[in-house]
Amino acid sequence: MTKIDLITGILGSGKTTFLHSYAEYFIRQGQKIAILENDFGAVNVDMMMLQDLKCDNCQLEMIAGGGDKDCHKRRFKTQLISLGMQHLDRVIVEPSGIFDMDEFFDTLYESPLDRWFQTGSVLTIVDSEMQDLLSSQMEYLLASEAACAGKLILSKRNPEESDKQISERILTHINRALSGIQCPRQFTPKDLITKSWSDFTDEDFRIFSSAGYQSERYVKQFDTDAVESEVHYFMHIAVPEEQIPEVLEALLNDPAAGTIFRIKGALPKSDGRMLKVNAVHGKIELTPMPNGQAVLIIIGDKINYSRIDICLRKYNINPAYVSI
Repeated sequence: MTKIDLITGILGSGKTTFLHSYAEYFIRQGQKIAILENDFGAVNVDMMMLQDLKCDNCQLEMIAGGGDKDCHKRRFKTQLISLGMQHLDRVIVEPSGIFDMDEFFDTLYESPLDRWFQTGSVLTIVDSEMQDLLSSQMEYLLASEAACAGKLILSKRNPEESDKQISERILTHINRALSGIQCPRQFTPKDLITKSWSDFTDEDFRIFSSAGYQSERYVKQFDTDAVESEVHYFMHIAVPEEQIPEVLEALLNDPAAGTIFRIKGALPKSDGRMLKVNAVHGKIELTPMPNGQAVLIIIGDKINYSRIDICLRKYNINPAYVSI
């Protein structure tokens, strides 16, 4: 049977970055794998960030955005049927940060998938920089997506914090969120991987691949279709390179724009290359990349689309700019 792993985590936690390294491990082992981007979004920048993994042993697949939840689930099953007939060693699924865990498990119980796939590991990426108190909906998503995890993997670790400090702070938050959805599970330090990602070895990835999962019960507080967290896309955008940090800071700190958690995407440099954008409150990362699609993706609660559009148009120098 093909093992299927699920990489969960709320919006902006770092799932794609982890998945990239995780997939590289299986490729090094000579395993034949597929990565399935299971996202409601109209534009999948995360898929672009994984393009360099494509090879004879790794294929990339995406479920097209749009449609209601039932339609999305049917597409998910159809895609898995196609992958199941290819006799792969592993399928790695990265869902949206707004995800109903039942969709994953319920789909795998259906025929013929129940004969082709075996649940491998559920790994939850936890952002060490997340606010101590999120919105009620984001607290629910944090808890529900972590409840079944075989391991919690910390992202964006602050090197100035000790393992004990990090564990106490993060686990207190997650366990409080679990109690809030009446889930009996409580995580302990052994469940949380605090190691810097740059130090991960093949042995670490082997442990992740055999971490498994737990079947946990909890009270559903929100339907994912009703979650106020949003994703907006601003395409074909170009901002003078020296003004990019200024624009990102302005958006993140404008209360009239809504509660923005993260801005990600890619913007063109003056030399024709691209900059990978990853911006949160207090930290803006601009990393050179060889190519990509010019787009900014705004993630947050109650986003004021018009306000952001006005701000970006003020700086944009690409006449092909369009917002979705």
